[in-house]
Amino acid sequence: MDIEVLTDKKLELEIVLHGEKHALCNALRKILMEDDDVQYAVYGIDHPLIGEPIMTIKTKQKKVARNSLKKAAEILKDQAEEFKSLVEQI
Repeated sequence: MDIEVLTDKKLELEIVLHGEKHALCNALRKILMEDDDVQYAVYGIDHPLIGEPIMTIKTKQKKVARNSLKKAAEILKDQAEEFKSLVEQI
């Protein structure tokens, strides 16, 4: 996966997640929306077969959008490791 930054402002980050589909984007969006510092997190895929997701994150009052994304990625990583551990116990 490659991440291309389209907009990188303090309160707003817009990225393209090359090679990804809905699964990762939905998981990240859900975690971001649970963050009190995030005003909104959305993504869209223009074409269902060849489109790539563009995610936009907007934060509140002097919170850095890039930091919110990093925090969400760490939470998602921890959740994935926990799920993997549970699957291995089966």
